[in-house]
Amino acid sequence: MLKRKFGDRSEWKRVIKRKYAQSYLDTKEFKGYITLLNTIKVTEPLSVSYGKKNICIVDDSYMWLQQFPLEKNHSVTTMFNAKGEIVQWYIDICYKNSIENNVPWMDDLFLDLVLLPSGELIEKDAEELEEAYKKGIIDRSLYDLAWGELNIIKKQINRGEFRLVNLSNRHKEILVDKLN
Repeated sequence: MLKRKFGDRSEWKRVIKRKYAQSYLDTKEFKGYITLLNTIKVTEPLSVSYGKKNICIVDDSYMWLQQFPLEKNHSVTTMFNAKGEIVQWYIDICYKNSIENNVPWMDDLFLDLVLLPSGELIEKDAEELEEAYKKGIIDRSLYDLAWGELNIIKKQINRGEFRLVNLSNRHKEILVDKLN
């Protein structure tokens, strides 16, 4: 069974005070749902390491924008620090994006890409995808879908054609005024 991840991240215990907003967009550039989580107060900061780089991705007053494009096999989370600067884009490869009880979600296909503002691209969790395939959690078609989507996105990023990255700030601004 695939892990379903919801845009409101209501299960996230680290965030003890939050504001949240979401919207549906149907524009020339993007069709789908966008969500914005403002982590007003967290129990403790969260950092990740990529080689020698250590990056704080959650702390007080950080914002996570998530884009759920419909009929696509990916979702993008843009992480903004308290100054509003992008610290990373986290691209989840997924089977499907949709909405349930008015909250957007994605069915995660394990494989991920991280894009840093420096342009560095990091593949993540290939071993989780392999394990899911070996254990029969996913079949060959989903395994191939995950790798195919990852490779398409990598090519688009390298050519500067992956639009969701360029829409991050604009999508955040749409939702900032709606935070409650």
